[in-house]
Amino acid sequence: MTSNIEEFIKKITISYNPKGDHIQLGSGILGSEVITDAKVNLALKIMNRHGLIAGATGTGKTRTLQLIAEQLSDKGVPVFMLDVKGDLSGLAEQGKTNDALIGRGQLVGIPFEPAQFPLELFSLSGKLGAPMRITVQDFGPVLLARILDLNDTQTGVLSAIFKYAEDQQWELIDLNDLKKLLTYLADGPGAADIKDDYGKISTATSGTILRKIVAVEQQGIAHIFGEKEFDIQDLFNKLDGRGVITLLNIADIQDQPLVFSTFLLSLLAQLFKKLPEVGDLDKPKLVFFFDEAHLLFNGASKAFLTQVEQIIRLIRSKGIGVFFCTQAATDIPASVLGQLGNRVQHALRAFTPNDADNLRKTVKTYPYSPFYEIDKVLTSLGTGQALITVLNEKGIPTEVVATHLVPARAVMGPCQPETYSQITTGSEFYSKYQERVERRSAAEIVDEKMAMFEAQEEQEKAKKEAERSINRSAGRRSSRQTPMEAAKTQASRTLAREGAKLLGKLANGILSAMFRKK
Repeated sequence: MTSNIEEFIKKITISYNPKGDHIQLGSGILGSEVITDAKVNLALKIMNRHGLIAGATGTGKTRTLQLIAEQLSDKGVPVFMLDVKGDLSGLAEQGKTNDALIGRGQLVGIPFEPAQFPLELFSLSGKLGAPMRITVQDFGPVLLARILDLNDTQTGVLSAIFKYAEDQQWELIDLNDLKKLLTYLADGPGAADIKDDYGKISTATSGTILRKIVAVEQQGIAHIFGEKEFDIQDLFNKLDGRGVITLLNIADIQDQPLVFSTFLLSLLAQLFKKLPEVGDLDKPKLVFFFDEAHLLFNGASKAFLTQVEQIIRLIRSKGIGVFFCTQAATDIPASVLGQLGNRVQHALRAFTPNDADNLRKTVKTYPYSPFYEIDKVLTSLGTGQALITVLNEKGIPTEVVATHLVPARAVMGPCQPETYSQITTGSEFYSKYQERVERRSAAEIVDEKMAMFEAQEEQEKAKKEAERSINRSAGRRSSRQTPMEAAKTQASRTLAREGAKLLGKLANGILSAMFRKK
């Protein structure tokens, strides 16, 4: 048994002993024993190769997110996290010491020391933190089509509208801009402009898109579109050398998963679009935790999945690491899962045939281990334990190891209400983003165009009416004679009449003379 432990420590140490800066996830488990010296570390320079944190409900995924975020903050790496239930704000307060946490710290070789961390709070509704907004233009047609639940034809029309706005340099700031531009191009004077270069928009298609936009507005989420738009540079803050943890609290809109999951992807898209290439750094510029990741992929269109795959594949060169958090690895499309080099798998349950099938599929994604039967380990892991394999500094997958995880040092739950309020209102971002900014955009341009069009129509109408009036007057004048014309006509008639009388008299005289001669 001793030799087996020594071999285990040796292999885990070789696999998880990076030369550069790193965080400790925990210590390896062999059999039922935690082997303190078998430390499981994750190199910071490899965290931009992305990762997956998975496991059944109640197995400790959220606390794993927290312990990783805490250590990243200590290393000066900013973190962005989605707070689905509002229970991550406890990061702002020191945890409470108890025997369980002290014992866990001893088992992993890190004495438990409570700590609090620099925190910024944001909210899509603006009620639970500084509002986080994005313009319709930056959100893009593919992601917007996802929220509106458009089919491929409708998505194509939406893309054409965005292209038209881009070519004309008309800014799409909010949904009102989009509605007015759609109406202008489908049923208004803009229909002729778009027909040749972009294609005609049918009344049925435009009507469907408009109805779906109105439906989104009625759900009370239209306010996420507008200005002042969230500046992605505000995700990269540090305080006293520690990375700031930015939380997006969506506890009040967690019943609208399509909205917040797509919004998160839009943030990633902005990071990908606006950040410069930096290659492989010694540590990431930002680590982005995407909780409830399965919601992003449910019912997704091919175009949407293509965009996700492209962002995840290329964003690592911008110095950004993305960690998806979900219940099972099978929730993630294979094309995306294959790009997640670091995996923390909490316990899986096999209560149903679907569960058993997911377990079999998950087991197949792990390499062989001389120390574990993967299927048995995955169903026997306790809370705060996980099966881990990551990439080493050379990009090679490490030994699979069941791990007893490091305890989180901050409060594992929501912070006190007064602390929450103080963080929110005391933040520079609260005053920066609280008020909406309204400026000239597509809606105003369309209104101006429509006013000009209506004025021109009125002018054309008035001009035609004037021409008709002139023609009617000319017609009436042509049927009446001037005095001179009347005199000429009368003279002609008199001459004709008198001439006829004269000719008659001459004829009678000639005939009478002829009869007298006889």
